[in-house]
Amino acid sequence: MSGTEIAALVAAGAFAMLVLVLAVPILRLRHTVDAATVMLRQVSDRTGPLLDGVTDTVDNVNTTLGQVQVTIDGINVQLAKVDTVTSHLASASSGISRVVGAFSGHANGPVAKAAAFAYGLRRATGRGRS
Repeated sequence: MSGTEIAALVAAGAFAMLVLVLAVPILRLRHTVDAATVMLRQVSDRTGPLLDGVTDTVDNVNTTLGQVQVTIDGINVQLAKVDTVTSHLASASSGISRVVGAFSGHANGPVAKAAAFAYGLRRATGRGRS
């Protein structure tokens, strides 16, 4: 046996030892990878129904928001009608106030004069209060 053959046998033995030493961590790593694969599969199986539930919830919220928008639009229409009625009532009350003011201005003069005349007449005839 020559020196190169012995060196080749030593290198082959060292390589075999290296393979044996690295085989244990590689086998353990395989178990870790298998466990991670199982866990990812479970997460994937549970995530699908969860996402379906979230999608249904979002759809329900969108439907509810649409109904709220329709309700708000209806309320705005009714408020516009109330505003119109209020402005008409304000206009009518100012007209009534002008009519009452004009009537009381014209009526107060003769009514006051007649009341003063009647008071003076009662005092003059002696039947009035003192």
